[in-house]
Amino acid sequence: MNMRSLSVNRVVVKIGTNTITREGGGLNYGLIEDIAEQISELKRQDKDFIIVTSGAIGLGCSELSLEDRPSDVVLRQVCAAIGQSKVMEAYHHAFEHYGGVVAQILLTYDDFEDEEKHKNFRTGLNELLRLKVTPIVNENDVVATDEIGKTFGDNDRLSAMVAVDTRADLLIILTDVNGLYDGNPRDTDGARLIKEVRAVTPEIEAMADQNGSKLAVGGMITKINAAKICMEAGCDLIIANGRETDVIRRIVEGEEIGTWFCRKRT
Repeated sequence: MNMRSLSVNRVVVKIGTNTITREGGGLNYGLIEDIAEQISELKRQDKDFIIVTSGAIGLGCSELSLEDRPSDVVLRQVCAAIGQSKVMEAYHHAFEHYGGVVAQILLTYDDFEDEEKHKNFRTGLNELLRLKVTPIVNENDVVATDEIGKTFGDNDRLSAMVAVDTRADLLIILTDVNGLYDGNPRDTDGARLIKEVRAVTPEIEAMADQNGSKLAVGGMITKINAAKICMEAGCDLIIANGRETDVIRRIVEGEEIGTWFCRKRT
């Protein structure tokens, strides 16, 4: 078995909409339970974890029986408000099974751009980690929209900014594909998984699949952009399939899963 040389003490795990929700709608509670078990085990090894979760708007759409992510800003806010509480409820119950405590952090872009808010965010998050609480981060979609002001655009970018801001060693982006391929694996026979990327070149960017789903935002291109942010700041990033058995634990232990975007080594 090929192993990666990773030095990991603090990890950000981003969980995408297509990973956290079931195909027929609603949350994948079994997957959230598995993630809570893996992270709880790794935290007992003195590793810090921060979760950046998607799924609030998608779950709100499901609750309202909407087939597509709404384009109307007010309806998106309504879906986010409905879905966010149910997402947090699921994480709370899952981590509680393993004696863990979670905390909700909802962010807007202004929380990074305003110096005082940014300082308060960092201070609060570091205190949560000191107390062994697992922060659950999401964009505050109820008040953060393109129509109102500057937004992250997607949780891939948000997770990269959180990883860099908290000096994480590794960002794991869990999605519904195995990593970056040299062609779209959904419609290209023989598409090959790229196991390691040391520089995001125009060729790498060209490989990115830009097609999102009905309920998710972005696609592989947003993950490539997140990788650029992390690599430049000295943080490794791995894109992997969230449905892989024990995927977080195996990645942290160095198993060669998904696509590894290697940080710049000095």
